[in-house]
Amino acid sequence: MSRFPQLVCALLAMLALSMARPTVAQELEVDLELVLAIDVSQSVDAQEGRLQRLGYLEALTHPRVIDAIKNGRHGRISITYFEWAGPGIWRRLTDWRVIRDLDSARAYVAELSRFQIARATGTSISGAIEIGAALFDGNGIAGVRRVIDISGDGPNNGGANVAKARDTAVKAGITINGVAINNFDGSAFSLPDLDVYYEECVIGGTNAFVVAANGFESFSEAILRKLILEIADLTPTAPERFGPAQVVPVQAQRGIPRSQQAPKYAPACDIGERMRFFDNPNTAPPPGR
Repeated sequence: MSRFPQLVCALLAMLALSMARPTVAQELEVDLELVLAIDVSQSVDAQEGRLQRLGYLEALTHPRVIDAIKNGRHGRISITYFEWAGPGIWRRLTDWRVIRDLDSARAYVAELSRFQIARATGTSISGAIEIGAALFDGNGIAGVRRVIDISGDGPNNGGANVAKARDTAVKAGITINGVAINNFDGSAFSLPDLDVYYEECVIGGTNAFVVAANGFESFSEAILRKLILEIADLTPTAPERFGPAQVVPVQAQRGIPRSQQAPKYAPACDIGERMRFFDNPNTAPPPGR
């Protein structure tokens, strides 16, 4: 007796079984998965909050940013945006959105523009890093790089230790970049040379860097430069792919030879917590890590 009918039945059964299995959606490949994490703590007043938001709205549709996106291997990136303050205080404004050209960038900017500027208490950079890292999970996107972008005007003063949160994210393959808004006025939680604190305690990972903005007035310029560097996967001062962490001055001390610049101290990574609970907040912290 021929086994041909049995073979046909077996093949048909296997085909039916394979068709019954649920298909797994393929993740969208992009050049960069970028989490924008924006400080809206009490030290950021309404006008400064507007300047921060405007900086992102303008930069995301800038021709140089669009060119950097188009020149990537996949020609597209994915972005999500949230605002943060103290531990557990955060608000996500957009889900993951793909930007590939000026039209998609304008659509994203229009979506962001609909939200009012928020304000809240506390400054938990560590919390922002933890939230940002979690947003990559199960997002349906496969990025060549994953970056959390922290912008703020003060040190961490609540939640987990910021350096430990950074190290955990870096071990997961995430790069953390920053925009440090140097806005020292001697008031509580205001820190001179915040860019140095960001370099020492906040940023980390492949090609990590911090852009230093001289107050909120130069924030737009800082954001534009940072986005171009991030999207193009460049270090600020060197072409090497795996360069060291860098600080990029935008206006502060621009044009002054490094030998003539005022020295900057490296603050301890828990300086914000100590200023909050122990030290006189109007006294400049001592050197040390």
